[in-house]
Amino acid sequence: MNTPAPGEAHWFVCHTKPRCEKKLSALLTAEGVDHYLPLIESVKRYGTQTKRFTKPLFAGYVFAKIVLENKARIYQQDLLARVIPVGDEGLFMRQMEAVRTIVASGLDLSLRPLIKRGTRVRVTAGPLWGLEGVVDDPADPQGIIVAVDVLQQGLHVRISLENIEPLP
Repeated sequence: MNTPAPGEAHWFVCHTKPRCEKKLSALLTAEGVDHYLPLIESVKRYGTQTKRFTKPLFAGYVFAKIVLENKARIYQQDLLARVIPVGDEGLFMRQMEAVRTIVASGLDLSLRPLIKRGTRVRVTAGPLWGLEGVVDDPADPQGIIVAVDVLQQGLHVRISLENIEPLP
């Protein structure tokens, strides 16, 4: 990111404290700060009752366009853990527009980690729970490859990407 000019607003990812996304959004609205908190509808069933509510699509994050001189002001309510600058604002805006379009469509959606070929992963469900391997091809996911290093071989196992998580 280039050195910003005084008074110039830039986009930031505001990482909130737990369950503070809507409170931060309300504060930003009150302060007149341009921001985006994508919300999705969630349905919970408790016995015979059904509760509908909105929740943040990205738990713990609000996107805000902030003038650097005013950045300290949004910390005053103790709702933020940190503020992360957006590097490529053009790319960010295109991605946020895609998010807005998808959220507004009302189609079912779910959040998935962005996994690249060769990413080390662990299986989180099913008979292979706990098994570790690498992603074969996320563009056309067929499963994971489990290495047998001593033989310089790998076993390809078909598994849904919904049942894996990236390893640190």
